[in-house]
Amino acid sequence: MNKSFTKERDGDEDDELRLPAIPAGAKNYITPTGHARIRVELLDLIDNQRPRVVEAVYWAASNGDRSENGDYIYGKKRLREIDRRIRFLTKRLEVMEVINPALHYGAEQIFFGATVTYLQGDELERTVTILGIDEADSAQGQVSWVSPIARTLLKNRQGDVLQLVTPVGVVEIEVVSVDYPSS
Repeated sequence: MNKSFTKERDGDEDDELRLPAIPAGAKNYITPTGHARIRVELLDLIDNQRPRVVEAVYWAASNGDRSENGDYIYGKKRLREIDRRIRFLTKRLEVMEVINPALHYGAEQIFFGATVTYLQGDELERTVTILGIDEADSAQGQVSWVSPIARTLLKNRQGDVLQLVTPVGVVEIEVVSVDYPSS
């Protein structure tokens, strides 16, 4: 086939190709803190970053030849990245459902927003906080509510012994404590 009729990918594809997946029919749950953080990022992109880049691109374009103008080429690429991120955040905010985990403060049952400490095996103790897909950071002990560990923990209680399915087999875990942030 002639190469002139094939679509080349230049890496500028929509971010939706790399979105964390939301299960079909499920809502995109998020805490009030996560929702506020995403709104702040969106507003910063719209009010601060995008106007600065547009100004730089305008200045670079006024310098003449655009084909070899690094400022212009980089600025246009950065503008596409910002616009793509704005579209992504706008779409995500439209489908988010804000859930305040403080509503369950003092409860022993595990729901969205809980910080759960569990024993894996006999001696390995781990603590995770169950958060939304768009706010979970595994480096900080946060897991998304659709992750295998969160799905295993949800709706169970302190003291329950559960079966966690992992790639290496089934592991027994025991819920040691359940905590929620206070309001």
